[in-house]
Amino acid sequence: MTGLRAENLTRSYTLGGNTINALDGVSFEVRSGEFLGIVGRSGSGKSTLLNLLAGLDRPTSGFLWIDDRNLGEMTPAELAWHRQRAVGIVFQSFHLVPTMTARENVELAMAFAGVGSGQRAARASDLLDTVSLADRATHLPAELSGGEQQRVAIARALANSPGFLLADEPTGNLDSSTAEEILGIFQNLHAQGHTLICVTHEKELFSSYVDRFIRLSDGRLDSEENVESASKNESALL
Repeated sequence: MTGLRAENLTRSYTLGGNTINALDGVSFEVRSGEFLGIVGRSGSGKSTLLNLLAGLDRPTSGFLWIDDRNLGEMTPAELAWHRQRAVGIVFQSFHLVPTMTARENVELAMAFAGVGSGQRAARASDLLDTVSLADRATHLPAELSGGEQQRVAIARALANSPGFLLADEPTGNLDSSTAEEILGIFQNLHAQGHTLICVTHEKELFSSYVDRFIRLSDGRLDSEENVESASKNESALL
């Protein structure tokens, strides 16, 4: 994989006759295998940027390449493939189907991608084991804690072996101890070579795990900051 590159990326909206620049000329790169944190105040453009990376929205102008594919030029079918195969998305509020078990929620992502039932079941079991939930596979979301639901969401995001794992405030609804457990899973995935991009308000918490932060302010790239490897919490591996 070659990573990600954004060049003069903009996303504008019209509201009440006024133009709102949610993103305004943002340029940055993410290396394959990097763990990037995106920080900034509410309204700075973080979630807008993540939606563009996920293929949930299109840029107004500028360029966005992921593995040498220009998302701005993709057809609807190509964007659907990108969402199903190239990226996995973890949300703050989990977004699990409440009437499906943990295993069925993970399998659902593969069903949409056309994976056969036998392969879906085996991979879902493997992924739940990876996030230490093998013994909760038949439980409904309401029977799981918030941390367990987020583990299911991570397993679901990994179901189709995406090159990029995107997360929007993945620890925002969790207590500090559970948040550390989730970040430990991310750290393991990072060590295995996954590329992770996380939006967060919790810079101090994430600084023990990420390679680098970029900060957005009023839709613009305000700063970039490398994180010294010595500060990483090596004991967090599960």
